[in-house]
Amino acid sequence: MSVSSPTQFVRLNKLLNKIHRIEDGILAFLLFSMILIATSQIFLRNIFDSGIIWADPLLRIMVLWIALLGALAATRENKHISIDLLTRFLSAKAQSFSKSFVNLFSASVAGLLTYHCIRYVIMEYESQTKVITNIPAWIVELILPVAFGLITLRFIIHFVISLREYFGQNNHRQENNND
Repeated sequence: MSVSSPTQFVRLNKLLNKIHRIEDGILAFLLFSMILIATSQIFLRNIFDSGIIWADPLLRIMVLWIALLGALAATRENKHISIDLLTRFLSAKAQSFSKSFVNLFSASVAGLLTYHCIRYVIMEYESQTKVITNIPAWIVELILPVAFGLITLRFIIHFVISLREYFGQNNHRQENNND
């Protein structure tokens, strides 16, 4: 059986869909929790002149997690922010090549960020910095290298796909020229 058989492709798609649903579920849960905690904090401060001591630091951590998981979801759907000023004036072949280059560059930048985030989390682990009632900071900061690592992987996948499109267009043009 070949590596790219249809059943393996279907299994891979099902696995990816499950992973995407888990990511979306975590995003929705974090957003709902943030709204609930922030609303509770406002209510407690304005009505009872008190609040939850750990709510503000937790909300800052949750913003970090939502931002990175949102970036991960945007990269998954290839909907991340991009500057598309010149590509509309390029030919289809040049657009495909440009997309490949941008995906490779983005993977390189995300890979560099992954490396430095790993170094940062290691430094936090070694310094034993604490957040919210003695929780080690490195635990909540693990989202940094994990998210950027997955973003790197997704950009590499987009690079391979766009490269295949580019060479597919070249092969299609060569076949048309031979006819």
